[in-house]
Amino acid sequence: MASGVAYAQEATTQVEDTVVIKGKALSTTEKAKVRLENVTGNVSVVKNADVEKGRSSTLEDVLAFEPGVFAQSTGGNDAIKISIRGSGIATAGGVFREGTSFLFDGLALTGSGGTPYELLEMSGIDYTEVLRGANAFQYGALALGGALNLVTHSGRTSPGAYGRFEVGSFGWQKQQLSVGGVSESGDNDYYVSVTNSERRGYQKWTNVEAKGIVGNFGFRLTPQLETRLYLRYREEYHQNPALLTIAQMKADSSQTTPATVSGRNDGTKPGSTFIGSKTTYTIDDISKLEFGLVYHDYPQILNINSAATPNFWTWRDINASLRYLRSEQLFGMQSETAVSFTRTQAINSSVKTYNGTTRALKKYATYDSSSDTVLAVGNELQLNPRTWLSTGLSLVDVRRDVRTLYADIPTGNAATTYNHLDLAPRLGLRYELAPKVVAFANVSRSIDPPVTWGFTGSGTTSTQIGVKNLTEQKANTVEIGVRGSNDTFSGSVALYRSEVRNELLTAQIPGGLPTDQEKRNATPTVHQGLEAGLDARLWKGKGGDNVVLRQAYTYNDFHYKNDPVYGANELPGLPKHVYTAELQYQHPSGFYAGVNARYSSKTWIDYANSLAAPNYTIFGAKFGYDQPGGKWSLFLDLRNLTDKAYASAISPQYNLRGLDNTGAIYVGDGFGAFAGASYRF
Repeated sequence: MASGVAYAQEATTQVEDTVVIKGKALSTTEKAKVRLENVTGNVSVVKNADVEKGRSSTLEDVLAFEPGVFAQSTGGNDAIKISIRGSGIATAGGVFREGTSFLFDGLALTGSGGTPYELLEMSGIDYTEVLRGANAFQYGALALGGALNLVTHSGRTSPGAYGRFEVGSFGWQKQQLSVGGVSESGDNDYYVSVTNSERRGYQKWTNVEAKGIVGNFGFRLTPQLETRLYLRYREEYHQNPALLTIAQMKADSSQTTPATVSGRNDGTKPGSTFIGSKTTYTIDDISKLEFGLVYHDYPQILNINSAATPNFWTWRDINASLRYLRSEQLFGMQSETAVSFTRTQAINSSVKTYNGTTRALKKYATYDSSSDTVLAVGNELQLNPRTWLSTGLSLVDVRRDVRTLYADIPTGNAATTYNHLDLAPRLGLRYELAPKVVAFANVSRSIDPPVTWGFTGSGTTSTQIGVKNLTEQKANTVEIGVRGSNDTFSGSVALYRSEVRNELLTAQIPGGLPTDQEKRNATPTVHQGLEAGLDARLWKGKGGDNVVLRQAYTYNDFHYKNDPVYGANELPGLPKHVYTAELQYQHPSGFYAGVNARYSSKTWIDYANSLAAPNYTIFGAKFGYDQPGGKWSLFLDLRNLTDKAYASAISPQYNLRGLDNTGAIYVGDGFGAFAGASYRF
């Protein structure tokens, strides 16, 4: 692992799309790791090919061994609960993701309404960058949780035809077919992937059906000018699971509730679209310009057959980005400068809620003219051969225009419009303890604007019909850590503390559907914790076989500072301790076998800390074969071997007074077996 731009430049030579280190060509994933080693903070890269050694369904599978990252199922669909460093801690399943920025190929997916979870599908992905906290500064992402950047395969990384098939418990089926290639001139390439999947569900009323297409087309127009076009389209239907009590979970975690079936709570994504382009112009040997443009269209229908309140959502926005990158020598030392501008503008966003029986309109709310704009300047300056200074400053403009145009009952506050301008600085140091070991420290500010639907969701009660007054969440964060590697191990340890003001918290509305939540700005809170990951080769045989141990530990301490109601209570929704491990045997023939475990401590269900979901430990095993030439592969993935009933995620409540009489638990799957095969033509 190289440390610092200077070290990387000494060791590498850029030849078109291939980086060579000491005569060895690096993969795109390895190149991303080298690049991110220049970030002054805790970052990591997940290679999707490693994930595909088992079931590859959602980001839960991708992020399973990422410390500081919580990614757990909420019923088996794509609407998993994702939180980094406690970001979006109280967000339930079935709604747009919050607290973390998401990108495809460096282009923004997240807009003023949050992130559409149905597009977070792993087929066609080469690798994922995990950028915790302010370490996503390079992308103009300033959320408390940082960012996840999902990088698509190209015709260069996945040439030829490829087929993959998965099957398993709970009616799981997934088919993928892709094709990629490079033109004879080498200037152009293409990649297209189509997928189809379905799941009958572990818990009753959790059926899922989805299909989609991914495209990536590259064109080198001149030696200095190249562009890429990206396409993502996905349709999905899923039934939303019942939230269970602790007693119901322990009695039969696969059950649903009569209210869930009669209410017919579900979600339909009739066709979500991401169309983007990125054009790069190399000005000279030390500078280049990148221009990005993305169109988003994310329609959704919630509870379409419900007798309560079916609602129809329209989300459309445009994102434009511009980055100027410059690498040069200043007084004999390396300097890396980036100036970036990004803006996401809502162009047609609204929600219409109807009476489930009469189909009469009950509420019509619009979110047009909402936008998020970030202008950022950053620099990485080499102070001496081993020390780098990282500086950055972002100017953030948040605009929200939320209006209830119609309601069949008095609305109270029917509209809100505001324009908030903020500064977000960043300062850090990293020091090369050894050629492959780096210590880092940074201080930063994060800014999380409220999502548009948080002002007025789809609910139609007297407390939901009007427009709430919300403001952006701000946090000042200190982070220190170390990362490194040698021939037998690679790992990192990071400590952080965030002082948060106006944290955007949510709670389940009593008696409402799982998607019925109230959002409020909280009194001051603290997010602090420890993130530790270690991959180690425990044994190497004479024949080239290995025994490898992967480990990830997360310590979460998220609490109020001195709330007038909840005092210094812990925030509900995430466990304090999470530990995952996998012990795997690898043979040079391509065979592998391993066992894994996940431990999670108890999780508070309510802000009053009166009731908690119990701790749990689940075990799994994997077996498989990767043909050395990469032609074909097989796998068997066994999960939850002891058929443990456990809470995968929580929908936070206000105060249950210690009574286990309110459904708030998303249950994890019972024992499951999944098998798959792939073949490259």
